[in-house]
Amino acid sequence: MLKTDLNTAKSQWEKEVLEDSISKLPERRETFETSSGIPLERLYVPANDPDYLDKLGFPGDYPYTRGVQPTMYRSRFWTMRQYAGYATAEESNARYHLLLQQGARGLSVAFDLPTQIGYDADDPMSLGEVGKVGVSISSIRDMQRLFEGIPLDQVSTSMTINAPATILLAMYIAVGKKQGVSPNKLRGTVQNDILKEYIARGTYIFPPEPSMRLITDLFAYSAADVPKWNTISISGYHIREAGCTAVQEVAFTLADGMAYVQAAIDAGLEVDEFGQQLSFFFNAHNQFLEEVAKFRAARRIWARLMKERFGATNPKALALRFHTQTGGSTLTAQQPENNIIRVTIQALSAVLGGTQSLHTNSMDEALALPTAHAVQIALRTQQVIAHESGVADTVDALAGSYLIEAMTDEIEARAMEYIEKIDEMGGALAAIEQGFINQEINDAAYAYQKAVESNDQIIVGLNEYVTHDADESHLELLRVDPAIEQARRQQLAEWRAERDQDKVHELMGRIESAARSSENLMPIFIEAVEQELTLGEICHVLRGVFGEYRPQVNI
Repeated sequence: MLKTDLNTAKSQWEKEVLEDSISKLPERRETFETSSGIPLERLYVPANDPDYLDKLGFPGDYPYTRGVQPTMYRSRFWTMRQYAGYATAEESNARYHLLLQQGARGLSVAFDLPTQIGYDADDPMSLGEVGKVGVSISSIRDMQRLFEGIPLDQVSTSMTINAPATILLAMYIAVGKKQGVSPNKLRGTVQNDILKEYIARGTYIFPPEPSMRLITDLFAYSAADVPKWNTISISGYHIREAGCTAVQEVAFTLADGMAYVQAAIDAGLEVDEFGQQLSFFFNAHNQFLEEVAKFRAARRIWARLMKERFGATNPKALALRFHTQTGGSTLTAQQPENNIIRVTIQALSAVLGGTQSLHTNSMDEALALPTAHAVQIALRTQQVIAHESGVADTVDALAGSYLIEAMTDEIEARAMEYIEKIDEMGGALAAIEQGFINQEINDAAYAYQKAVESNDQIIVGLNEYVTHDADESHLELLRVDPAIEQARRQQLAEWRAERDQDKVHELMGRIESAARSSENLMPIFIEAVEQELTLGEICHVLRGVFGEYRPQVNI
């Protein structure tokens, strides 16, 4: 490509894409420059590259390799989230207010294990787990207390919830109504990614077919009534935490995404509509340059898949938007302050890779739930990157690096090999059922562990540069009071006694009937939680209709 051709294409992009973007969201400053006064351009492009437009293009334009917004962080920083939730709704609410006061721009809710698998706090299955790894939410009253004093039209909320995502979103919508906020003003994300639960996490409830039905019901309802909500966060994060490689993370995540897109199309939904509300969730690990390239490759692959395979034409349906969390599995209990450095490297890779939102793990998370002090350091890490490093002042700063571009191409090629193999097997669900994806992850995890144990992979403070004193003993750790569980049981008993029991039974019958039909379940879920039916009660009805998933065990 001649330089004049690229300049012409750039001028066209500036007129057709950039000008409209800046008119809606101006850049943070009139000019950007280094500490030496060297001006920083918005976008740097090569003098001559015949493959540039096909492989990189311009930010905010197909194939989105260089980012999904034309100005990226020159106009607005990524959303700085901190994943938080523990014990009761009241205690988690206090943590959310602290985070917002410290400069967080979005909330990210961690739910306890009973909530994640559809049990109330007073269910026998919840014994010993209430409030331990997240906040306990059983009813709309809990959800109200969780967001007490937080206007839902002024904050973006991400909820890490999967099998019962429809019910938790119904509660959030109902709380918004109580605040006077209509559903069409709510902004946020539900994870809602059940396929990766079958692959990596295990917090599933229902078999695949009804699980996919719940997901497409949420897609259809949100497209009409909650248009600013991301209806799914297709998650590679947990797949990576289970031990896969960066290439596998891209391939398996996008393969899952393709399965959701096809399921929605099969349900009669329009790809250019529901495709706008899809989002992704990736991990950021320590191999800094590979991670930057991974994010760029994922955008390009998804744009091409949506355009060429599914026929999407809406730019918002083509653009892969993603949240990033730094790698929890990379953190060590030994010398935990080293984790601050790891998280900084990982966060920087996510920013240079073009993330839309970011959670930075706290240094003490290998030992316990994070303390407020550790969370503040993690948040400050993002703020220092944003305001002091200068990396947010130009778009896709590492573009054009021989290594970065070559690695982006290589990750794309290797990920596509996996995707084609999964296609041959019948798609992501078939590959999961045949054990292919799980085996690939297990093999990668085993290889990594062997490398650590043989010292081929150095982990500072773990297998090299080791100190033998109790170097983590000085840290203050967060402990959840076990008395919370009994208090929650009593609380739920009192709430149940105050309800209209006839209405409760009527709604349970209507939920069962709707579940046995093709009716969209979201409206009945919203009505049910408004009448104070609990999460566990609704899931109990659905278990009776859908059954529970039991993975095949090969002996």
